[in-house]
Amino acid sequence: MRKLKRLFRPLKDPRASNTRHDLVEILVIALAATLAGAKTCTEFEFFGKGREELLRQFLELRCGIPSHDTFSNVFRVLDPKGLEAVLRKFSKGFGIKGVVSIDGKALRGAYARGRQATPLHMVNVWAAGTRMALAQRKAPNRNEVAGVLEVLALLDLDGALVTADALHCRPDTAQRIRDRKGHYVLAIKSNRGRLFKAVKTLLDTVQKPMRASQRPTSAHGRIERRQATVAPAPNLAKQYDFPAIAAVGRIDSWRASAGKAAKHTARYFLASRLLSAKKLLDVVRAHWGIENNLHWVLDVLFDEDACRSRKGHAAENLAVMRKLAINALQATPGPSRISHKMLQARWNNEFFLSVLGHMR
Repeated sequence: MRKLKRLFRPLKDPRASNTRHDLVEILVIALAATLAGAKTCTEFEFFGKGREELLRQFLELRCGIPSHDTFSNVFRVLDPKGLEAVLRKFSKGFGIKGVVSIDGKALRGAYARGRQATPLHMVNVWAAGTRMALAQRKAPNRNEVAGVLEVLALLDLDGALVTADALHCRPDTAQRIRDRKGHYVLAIKSNRGRLFKAVKTLLDTVQKPMRASQRPTSAHGRIERRQATVAPAPNLAKQYDFPAIAAVGRIDSWRASAGKAAKHTARYFLASRLLSAKKLLDVVRAHWGIENNLHWVLDVLFDEDACRSRKGHAAENLAVMRKLAINALQATPGPSRISHKMLQARWNNEFFLSVLGHMR
């Protein structure tokens, strides 16, 4: 457990010098409680008191288990950028390769009284290969584009292929990805005007484009078939002042529900390197891992949208703790589902200690 405590040690304690509880111990208990399914500061206290004997195996707890007020006060005043750096340091140890997805997520419960329509908005970064959260950033004034530019500046993207939705199909975002030594696959829609029309025309008229199809899949009463088309685009970057465009792609999908005709949709993409059509299918599919394996898990298993912590930095800091818990569970061998690992952490002391031991 020394590595776990060393991970939190660089954080600056913002409290007065006469505090009773050690900051590192508070954070370790909060993380341990989150692993086992605790969702609020009150539940952190309940967990600590219920597992105090086990916690004392690796924590001193000179003044016992902190109260829920102590947990709450710490998360309100702790610098969220410092705690988020702990998340980046931990995930970096597993490498940043393959597809890295970026997407925004509102913390729907984290709003000031009377301002339900403007909850805190976060930008999350997800590694599809390791299935870990890499980083997060609060979107300044709920401006997701600005939040993405900030979080990209923190990452070493050498060897990564960054994906994002059409909101981030912008020259400044593309340039920031390339500056961080990454490549991009960005969705593009008609709001990009002439560039979108040029992409569509190129894919409609190119001779012998690369093509690949995916076997039809059936789920939830729907059958879907997907096909990718990719063409090199060496001139678009200069013509439309958009950094590093090397290829364009389209994914056509046909989705049919029971008793209904198949509905066709086409999605278009810019890429900073020439991908095979099969690779484009895989990359676009991998992008949705941030929704299915991060945002869904945060909302369904950790009740993130229901969390009403909103004062000071509490919402941001608790969001980091949830992502740290997901990463630690993901790094620990065991059941394939995060929900089953959480149950194991709750019921099995040996597995619980193993999860904490993977924090380094």
